[in-house]
Amino acid sequence: MSSPHMTAVVMLLIHDSGFGVGQKACRREESVTEMASSRHFRTIFISDVHLGSKAAQTDLLLDFLRHNEADTIILVGDIVDGWRLKRSWHWPQGCNDVVQKLLRKARKGCRIIYIPGNHDEFLRDFPGTHFGGIEVAERIVHEAADGKRYLVLHGDEFDVVVRNARLLAYLGDWAYDAAIALNVVLAAVRRRLGMPYWSFSAWAKLQVKQAVNFIGEFQNILAEEARKSDVDGVICGHIHHAVMEEINGIQYINTGDWVESCTAVGECHDGTMEMIIWHKPAAVTTMQPLTPDIIEDMKAA
Repeated sequence: MSSPHMTAVVMLLIHDSGFGVGQKACRREESVTEMASSRHFRTIFISDVHLGSKAAQTDLLLDFLRHNEADTIILVGDIVDGWRLKRSWHWPQGCNDVVQKLLRKARKGCRIIYIPGNHDEFLRDFPGTHFGGIEVAERIVHEAADGKRYLVLHGDEFDVVVRNARLLAYLGDWAYDAAIALNVVLAAVRRRLGMPYWSFSAWAKLQVKQAVNFIGEFQNILAEEARKSDVDGVICGHIHHAVMEEINGIQYINTGDWVESCTAVGECHDGTMEMIIWHKPAAVTTMQPLTPDIIEDMKAA
């Protein structure tokens, strides 16, 4: 990790502060954005936040973290976007707020495990290290409350482009940035016309990857890796395609991302896995009481 920018990010992780963890029972709702109180999960899985990228939906993620608690949070890679930070330093207050929110959760007893991906690969030099209470691991096997075992890893090591053609991967990343920029413009126009949100970048990426059968192949490879590891399922990120499905007897779960889909996976206290979609702040649909936790967040912001 030679870049001074990467050193700055690690120093942010070392900084520590406090936050209270609620103890609400997990319950299912038709629309997660309509909940008036916090939910409590056994485990929450989050990936592909891309802090340091202008496309990172930090406001929505911070709102999600305020309204969802867990005994354990597993960060499944690409939380920090080191590739973009190396090209151009971009670290607004929203990135600080997300980092500090996670650190406060860790301070108050939430176990947080950080599994680096290809965009935050600089942290792969620190397996077993703790930064402000956050554990770094290359991959783990997570045992759910129902006894099922899941291999948890980012997944980039099974992406042929990232593994064997790094220059092509960087070029693809640049093209994705351009698509995201266009997406912002189109979203603004659609809002003015009263049209619903639609992600051009997600659509374009899906068309290309369907053409080469990338997503399906990626999912099959990850499921096979889980089978080789003698586990019941796999939880990963990397391809920004949130899904939960069974592949030849293996439960394949992709947590999605916080650039376009704004999704996470929650394990309820009975071991059930649930896909959570967080497209708008909970405060938009309900009047949320000012609890001590929210007041503390407002002071820290």
